[in-house]
Amino acid sequence: MKAKVLIRPRQGILDPQGKAVERALPALGFEGVSNVRVGRLVELETDDPSKLDALCESLLANPLIEDFEVETYDDSSAEPPDSRSSGPLTRPGSS
Repeated sequence: MKAKVLIRPRQGILDPQGKAVERALPALGFEGVSNVRVGRLVELETDDPSKLDALCESLLANPLIEDFEVETYDDSSAEPPDSRSSGPLTRPGSS
């Protein structure tokens, strides 16, 4: 089974990378963008998806300052059908 883990700073926690990106956007012609949050995406394969939350809490994310979302899907599937996340991991309009 394959999994995607989205890790990002918890709401209310300072996100220096997000602030740096937000400050740079107007100089690049992107006006009106705010509340930028920068996270990371980890893709992996596992034989035991029941241990993914423990893996995330102990290794991939710092539970004091980061939240994570786990999305699992079958190896043969193009789209992840079994999702425990609050939303898609792709940009709107992309596939």
